[in-house]
Amino acid sequence: MSASLVIQTSFLGDVILTTPLIRELAKRGPVDVLATPQGAAVLANNPDIRTVIRYDKRGTYGSALNLWQTVREIRSRRPYDTAYLAQGSFRSGLLAIMTGAKQRIGFASSTGRALYTEQIPYRPDHHHAERLWSLAMSECADPPTRDQIRPRLYPSDEERLTVDRLLRRAGSLEEPFVALAPGSAWGTKRWPYYVELAKRTSDHARIAIIGSKSDEPIAEEIAAALPAGCVINAVGELSLLASAELIGRAQAIVTNDSAPQHLASAMGTPTLTIFGPTVPEFGFGPLAERHTVAGLDGLSCRPCDRHGPQRCPLGHWRCMRELGPEYISSLLSEVLNPPVPV
Repeated sequence: MSASLVIQTSFLGDVILTTPLIRELAKRGPVDVLATPQGAAVLANNPDIRTVIRYDKRGTYGSALNLWQTVREIRSRRPYDTAYLAQGSFRSGLLAIMTGAKQRIGFASSTGRALYTEQIPYRPDHHHAERLWSLAMSECADPPTRDQIRPRLYPSDEERLTVDRLLRRAGSLEEPFVALAPGSAWGTKRWPYYVELAKRTSDHARIAIIGSKSDEPIAEEIAAALPAGCVINAVGELSLLASAELIGRAQAIVTNDSAPQHLASAMGTPTLTIFGPTVPEFGFGPLAERHTVAGLDGLSCRPCDRHGPQRCPLGHWRCMRELGPEYISSLLSEVLNPPVPV
């Protein structure tokens, strides 16, 4: 069987959205994945992957020697028939050539496209999971089903036990909760009213707060505003896959346009995503079966950035400030209580 190499060294959300491509390729033969240490952590235990090769861009990119050592490690495994460039930089294309891959497939819009043997059209009107999946498909392939492009993650038994312990410490394994993910690496993507939303939601469910250590100040603010026993503060406490496991047990999650949305898609958790400077039409919206999105329509300045700047370029930040907690709370109620089909 032919062996494939997937090169994906981009943001965490992109790594998660690459799992449908990996799953498709695994039907044809062994699949290895080149990923950053953070990407490798979230891909752990994936049964569709033979080997995850860790590639620290911060260290490797600055040193030709380290780059060559990475290539030698890849080539020592066995030759690849095809490298799939899920991350399209010129350096990734060069690395694909150096591995000896006979075919190098990536998007026609990528900066490294001159190094590819096959260029696939980049479809801006498709979800990014579908775009990545299409790297493995012919142009005449049928459109994918929802199941084919839904990402998947695989928390370990130890990560499940970690979440069990966290929930017991917070009061109960069985009591329902809603997850809130107030953080983002991009300042303008952080919706400012999570404290008010938590107060409204805590009347009927416990609140679990998801995030990294950088989100501790907002997590503490949320926890201080709620009655004792209502909060499961997991910020800075869990690995990526343990966070996915906790999200998978939630009744729903409210998140910004950031990595927890993609964790929720992979775990099938009903999702409400709040979009400010970005829009779901970029192809990075939620993929859970039950989901909805919030965004302020009618702003001529929106979207203003593919990722979301740290500060509003115009200084008013209306795209987030004018999405009030009452409105988001009403959308959350719809996600939690979907209409019964007639």
